[in-house]
Amino acid sequence: MKSLEAKSLVLLKHHMKVLRLPTVASECEKVAARCASDNVDHLTYLLQLLELELLEREKRSADRRLRAARFPPIKTLDTFDFAARPSVNKMLIAELVRCEYIDKRENVLMIGNPGTGKSHLAIALAAEACARGYRVRFFRTTELVTALIEARNELSFLRLKAQLAKLDLLVLDELGYVPASKVGAELLFDVVSTAYERTSLIVTSNLPFESWTEVLGSERLTGATLDRLTHRCRIIETKGESYRLQDAKARTRRTKDKPNGPAAESIVAAVAEAAAEVLAGPVDNSQAAQ
Repeated sequence: MKSLEAKSLVLLKHHMKVLRLPTVASECEKVAARCASDNVDHLTYLLQLLELELLEREKRSADRRLRAARFPPIKTLDTFDFAARPSVNKMLIAELVRCEYIDKRENVLMIGNPGTGKSHLAIALAAEACARGYRVRFFRTTELVTALIEARNELSFLRLKAQLAKLDLLVLDELGYVPASKVGAELLFDVVSTAYERTSLIVTSNLPFESWTEVLGSERLTGATLDRLTHRCRIIETKGESYRLQDAKARTRRTKDKPNGPAAESIVAAVAEAAAEVLAGPVDNSQAAQ
């Protein structure tokens, strides 16, 4: 009898392998023993096994989507300091977590100074979309422009465009830090235009809309890009001081009680002051003289 059971188990696991049911194969004996102990019927046993298989498949699919998205280190909304960013509408973020904007093909634009949490929010929302089954891809904007130019030169532009067209959500991070060339700006506009009402976009930028010509060059191209992005979109402003600048100031204060503290303090303070000046923008010398 035992040899017959062993043979049946070998055949059963073979069939499960052919049917690609690895979780059922690995868990069937443990679940069978538990169900026998609990006096559970055969249909309930089968239901429990298939639920385990389904849960494991969903987990593997979510992991694959996260890898395919190519995120930088994952951020979550649990670690976002909403108290430090009162300009960020927490209710709107909670609404966006439900991903209904993706179903409606709407966009999300995040505008604010460097270091105010735009990328954090974009990654957190996009990762949540991955967990809910949406196909997502994350790009630094300069990386996407470079990839588009290289694909165009290598005659693989259509293949890259086809890959982008399959996405439910495309994240373009840090638009505005590096001006695009004329060709790069035109290719970026092509991506935005193709995604219009087909694929949702999350775009983060350190520039207000009126300054986007600094990146895209042409006013005509900038206007056409904004027209497509801002139609049916949610705009989030992240006002306030840079988190990184706040950390630098905190390190300055901590050096006071350490050996060589004043010297280290002056160095960090100088760096923090320089960073603050960069974030504040150019100074009008004529006003300063007055």
